[in-house]
Amino acid sequence: MLLAQRNLGAAQRSHSRAAAPMVARVSRRNLRCEARKVALLGAAGGIGQPLSLLLKMNKFVTELALYDIVGVAGVAADLSHCNTPVKVTAHTGPEELAGCLSGADLVVIPAGVPRKPGMTRDDLFNTNAGIVQGLVQAAGKNCPQAVLEIITNPVNSTVPIAAETLKALGVYDPKKLIGVTSLDIVRANTFVAEARGLDMKDVDVPVIGGHAGATILPLLSQTTPPVTFTEAEKKAMTEKIQNAGTVVVEAKAGKGSATLSMAYAAARMAESTLLGLNGEPNIYECAFVQSDVVAGVPFFASKVLLGPHGVAKVVGLGELDAFESAALQDMLPQLKTEIQKGLDFAKKVSA
Repeated sequence: MLLAQRNLGAAQRSHSRAAAPMVARVSRRNLRCEARKVALLGAAGGIGQPLSLLLKMNKFVTELALYDIVGVAGVAADLSHCNTPVKVTAHTGPEELAGCLSGADLVVIPAGVPRKPGMTRDDLFNTNAGIVQGLVQAAGKNCPQAVLEIITNPVNSTVPIAAETLKALGVYDPKKLIGVTSLDIVRANTFVAEARGLDMKDVDVPVIGGHAGATILPLLSQTTPPVTFTEAEKKAMTEKIQNAGTVVVEAKAGKGSATLSMAYAAARMAESTLLGLNGEPNIYECAFVQSDVVAGVPFFASKVLLGPHGVAKVVGLGELDAFESAALQDMLPQLKTEIQKGLDFAKKVSA
């Protein structure tokens, strides 16, 4: 609950420039908790392990089904000793994937290889594209009504792959496919709060575009509470947010990427999704989804309203300042190319 609370508290204090209309939310103390099964695919990995712990602590999760090709039994055994009521099950290898997915309300996919020093998210494509395609295909067959949240990079390409894979199965629902970009928002909130001496729980910075390099565009002009930056400060802060993942990869010196912060951000997104599924009103997050917010760009990250069926509404961009408008135009060619790369891969696989 605490993860989503931070985002909601800031969002509801949003000033007039923000795109998402906010109204007072009802108390969650009386919210009825539905039984929810969450499947985590890639649970033994660097993101999967801390994310599984955070999901084990979530009151909206009834059953946590963990899947990986190796090592997942140990993770499940370890988690089962935590005294929360969430039931944990382990599923190892392709022959147990269907059992993991059957009956799931939410499927979270961090499976894949991480970035290493010198690699871009695009470098991950050849390996991770196939992994995502296979897992999404299994989800489409075994839990077609579930909300799917894609963490595996490059998100700008893997989400289009997931969409085309589900279309081929005849079960695609754009409301139920979400590319997780929450880490960009978490970073933006942290960096802006530190730069302006604000309480982190009060800061909300919308981040639009995509989830790689220059396609990550924080809307500093729409920050809650309002803040001001010089043109030089805007550029520096934007680049800091865009390059934050590379900083972590380099700091870990070949031993991993942003696993802990990504797990935190993914748990926040999962919690917000579960709140929406349970009928909590006014749950807003930024996410990479099918969108018509920007003409000619079929997938785009912006604020979305989460509801009982997944994405209830894709919110517009609001009023951008001159810096943000220019940055948006500059990044669109890269974003379109990365989306098309995913679409082309999916069509080639299905051909």
